[in-house]
Parts: sequence; C-alpha cells; structure tokens
Amino acid sequence: MNWIDKYGELLASYSLYLKPGELVFVRATTLAESLVKSFYKHATKLGAIVEVEWIFEGQQDILLEYGNEDQLKYVNPRSLALIQECNAYILIRAPFQSNKDMAETDPNKVQLLTEANAAFSKIYFERLGNGSLKRSLCQFPTQQGADQANMSLDEYTTFIQKACFLDREQPAEHWLGISKMQQGIVDYLNPSKVMRYEHQNWSIEFGVEGRTWINSDGKSNMPSGEVFTSPIEDSVHGTIYFDYPTLMFGKDVQGITLEVKDGVIQSWSAKEGQEVLDQVFAIEGTRVFGEAAIGTNPNIQQATKNILFDEKIGGTIHMAVGQSYYQCGGKNKSTIHWDLITNMKNGGSIYADGKKIYENGQFLIG
Repeated sequence: MNWIDKYGELLASYSLYLKPGELVFVRATTLAESLVKSFYKHATKLGAIVEVEWIFEGQQDILLEYGNEDQLKYVNPRSLALIQECNAYILIRAPFQSNKDMAETDPNKVQLLTEANAAFSKIYFERLGNGSLKRSLCQFPTQQGADQANMSLDEYTTFIQKACFLDREQPAEHWLGISKMQQGIVDYLNPSKVMRYEHQNWSIEFGVEGRTWINSDGKSNMPSGEVFTSPIEDSVHGTIYFDYPTLMFGKDVQGITLEVKDGVIQSWSAKEGQEVLDQVFAIEGTRVFGEAAIGTNPNIQQATKNILFDEKIGGTIHMAVGQSYYQCGGKNKSTIHWDLITNMKNGGSIYADGKKIYENGQFLIG
C-alpha cells in the first residue's frame, strides 16, 4: 500500500471511523484528487455515502477580482444543506497558491468572504458542540504549501508523512498510543479550576471550572496531537507573548503581545503585521479568547505557517482569539478563530490550581 492509499484508509477508518450508511461531505481542491480517490474507495468499502465539493485553481482569485458585493456574500445552499445533514465532514487542504497572494487583495472583499462563511460556520460549530458531527481537517502536499513552509515538495511530503505517522506500518496503532497518553492529561486537567501559562517575561491566567478539556488524537485533525479547552470568557487576565510566526488575511504576523483584563484583550502589538492585528480586533468577538491548548506531537518540531501543523508542535502552547468550542463549554461567538502559538521549551511552565504540571516543554504528570 502506497502512502496516499494508507492516508485515505487512515482518514476513513480511524479519523472518521465511518459506518455503513453514514453521509460524508468532502471538500478539497482538485490538486488532492489522488487522496480524495483513496478516501472515496476506503469510505465506500466501509459502507459510507460520499459527497465531494471541488475547488478549482483560481476560483477564489476570480471571485475576489471580479465579484460584486452580492456575489461575495453568496452562500451555496447545497453546502449549507450538506453540513447540516452529513454525519461526517472532511476538509482536505491542498492549496494552489500561497495565502500571501491575498495580501494584495482589497481587504473589504476578503472581509465579505469571511462574513459570508458565517452561516456555514454557525452550523459547523454548533454540530461539533452537540456531538452530531464527526470532522477531520487534513493536508495534502502541494508546491505552494511547501513554499510557505520553506521546504522542497519532497521535504514537505516527508514532513506530512511523519507528522501523521504514515511512515509507520500501522499508523493507527501509533495514534492510539498518543490517544492513551493524552487521555491521562485531560483526565488530570478536567477537575481543575484555574490554569496559568507562564514564561520568563509574561504570565496569563484563566478559569476552566466546568469546562471540558478535549483529547485531540487524530479523530478531528490529521495530524493532531494536542489537548485543548475553551477558557471561561471573563476570567482571562495577564499578558502573553506569541513567538511563532503566523499568517492572517495572507499577511505575515510575528512577535505578538496581548494584554488581557477581565477576559477582554485591552491592547495588542506585533513586531510585524500590526495592521493585521488592528483589522482582526475590529471584528466582533475577536477580543475574547476561544481556546487554550497544549501541543504534544513529537514528530512536528518546526513552524510551517500552517496552523494544522504548528498548533500541534510538541513543547508549545497556543491560545485562539475569537470563536469558542461549544463542546468544551465555550460561549464566545465570532467569524474568526485564530490560533497563536508560543514556544515553552525554553523556560515555560504550566500550573493547574497552583501546582506546576509542565516545565520546558514536558509534562510533569502522567
């Protein structure tokens, strides 16, 4: 079995654990056709019904260049019906072009596209929250993804294979091992009331009493390797610095500092991309944190400017501004969910109810 066929099998049988008669909604670009075919085969063998929505090269570029306001705000009713009715949803990311190309696009048009996705996102997050939707987000290697990660296509392909344990004979067995390890962590954290992330020059504290920590073990993202929750919205206070580079609206943002009081971000600064922060924090719901998480994947150790990988880097934490996770008990709503990451391997600590449970990228419990 080649690695693409192994990938398709892993997504169908492990990540989405498909059952006979289930409806699967697949979104992918045409560059990922080989993986979609593999997934389709294995999903069909499991008895599932598969619906595919394709994105072709230049589709978004054409809409952003020539589309009027009504066209930019249009929401495909078929997509809304599928996300409402399907049992499982999989997004296969396989970009034709770097997101950086959007940096030259009218930001008002980009904003209209973001707002147009709100109806889809509302259904999507509500169904994730009530447990009625299985989902998987994954990545297929393309040249543009490789360029963004500053790798060759061969290097990027190998990177994805290792991040997903597709270089192993039985990748699902390795994911089961990660799942067991992370379950021990969430079992420890779920009774906790107050968490603190701390580094040499910053500290941020947030309440989690009554909130649920989730074991992200490859059944919602592939690759995965994180534990996460949604903090109590008005409990967050302190300062945090995010040192990993990121992209938003196609623009680079680096060196982000956020100051928070009573759950609301009061001030923000960036060493690069200050205008992006200003744009993000003008959007409703973005000045509240929707997620706090800890990355655990040992096979991801370098930043790629792709959040699917970067938030899983072993030895990091991340917090997301904007939309909460309803399945964690979160209540904040926004059209944005932006994960921001910082390295904890060089002096970082995590405390649960005053007890140090993590130091320099390693858990002290388990």
